[in-house]
Formats: sequence, C-alpha cells, structure tokens
Amino acid sequence: MAGSGAKERHHRQLTHRKASSRASLASPIEVLFPPMPTESLAFVIPVIFVAYTVFGMTGFGAAMVAVPVLVQFIPLQLAVPLVVLFDLTCTALVGGRNWRRVSLAEFKRLLPWMLLGIALGVTLLRDAGARWPLILLGAFVLVVCIQGLRGARGGPKPPLKPIWAFPFGVFGGVFSALFGTGGPIYTIYLSRRLDALEQFRATISVVILLSGIVRAAAFGAAGMYSNPDILRAAAVLLPVALIGLYAGSRFRTRVSPELLKRSIFVLLAIAGAGAIYRGWMSPA
Repeated sequence: MAGSGAKERHHRQLTHRKASSRASLASPIEVLFPPMPTESLAFVIPVIFVAYTVFGMTGFGAAMVAVPVLVQFIPLQLAVPLVVLFDLTCTALVGGRNWRRVSLAEFKRLLPWMLLGIALGVTLLRDAGARWPLILLGAFVLVVCIQGLRGARGGPKPPLKPIWAFPFGVFGGVFSALFGTGGPIYTIYLSRRLDALEQFRATISVVILLSGIVRAAAFGAAGMYSNPDILRAAAVLLPVALIGLYAGSRFRTRVSPELLKRSIFVLLAIAGAGAIYRGWMSPA
C-alpha cells in the first residue's frame, strides 16, 4: 500500500511538472491575447457577414457594427485586430478610384495627429483592462446612434477652423486603434472643412485606408499578430467578410436608404448597451 501511495504521489508530481512546463512555454502574447474559442465562431461568423454587408451597401460602418457585437463573444484585444485586417482589405478593394480629388492640405493637417492618436490607442488596447474601454466604446456608440437617429437639425453648420485637426485627429486615431471606430470622428471634421462632395468622399476614403494600414502595422509591431490563433481566425473569417461585401454591393439599390440607416442605428444601440453592460460586469 505504501508503495502504491508513493507511486501516486510521483505521478501527481510528474503531471504538475508537465502542466507547469506547458504554462511556462506559453508566450506573453498568448497570455495577453487568448485564442478564440471554436464555439465563438458560430456567433462571430454572422456578425462579420452582416457588418460587411453594411459596408458593401454604404461604403463605411463595418467596424461600428462589428466591434460592439463581437465584444459580447470574444475579447476586445482580439476583435479589433481582426476587424482592422478585414477593413483594410475591403477598403482597398472598393476605394482609391478618385484619389486625385483628395484634399492634400486637409490630409496633411490630420495625418500627424492621427498617427499620435493611433499610437496612444494601441498602447491602451494592449495594456488596459476590459472594463473602461468597453464602457467607453458603448457610450461612444450610443452617442453616435442618438445623433444619427435625430438627424441634422438647425441647418448647415459653419466650417471648423484648421486648429480642430488636432483634437479630431488625436481622438479619431485613439478610437480607430482602440475600437476600430474612428471613421465618424474623421467624417465630422472633414465634412465641416470640405464643401465639394467628391473631394470629401475621396479624402475620407484615403484617411480611413491609411488609418487601417498604420493600425495594422502598429498592431504587428505591438505583437498582436504574433498569436497564430488570430491569423487562423482571420483566414476563416476574411472570406465571410468578402462575401458580405459582395452581397451588400449587390443589394445596395434594393433597400431604402432611410430604412437601412435606422436599422443600423437600432442594431448599434443594442450592441452599444451590451458593450456597456459587459464592461460594467468585467473586473476593473
């Protein structure tokens, strides 16, 4: 009996050592950014499809739709780098046709502050806990929804002064890196600086595309793409995003713009409230 007990203790010790060895082999990236559970894909796939169908129909808004819903199923630190890869691919496919109409003056004015904001946002995404980023994301989404559902009131607004490139560039960069949702911030600034619609569209397209390139590079430099599970998830989900993009482009003229707009804002409001709840219930 004593020999049997000694064997059991020895077996437990070996098992503990093997588990400790496996834990010690886990890289810091795997600890910071855990892999996506396979069962989560059942929820993530339709979210990505709907988000990029919206992108195909409107030319923007995929991250605003996707990220607040994705964080209900996967960590923010996994959702944002994934959506950046998809945004970059889809924006490159549909954009760039009118780049000669870009306002270089406004682009140069925004660029340095946008880069500063992205650097700050990547640092926050990598190091911050879950609670306050999720609450901030939900609050931002709800504000955008309220403004969108109310519509424009009070007639045309006066143009912004060039100095406003600083706060809009920084906050747009922070929100782009932290949540993938900086597009509305850039849009507010540029729509108050550029009167010509085609020039505005061309400029915002280039700003968002460059933002995606810089964010992807920054995430790579921060080690966020070092986890092979993120790249495997991207390989599975990118075709879903492209199918959604194609579907949205096909159905763009078959859906009432007003109905589409209101449906998107209602969906976003629900997702934003869910992000606030999830953040509030997360450990600080």
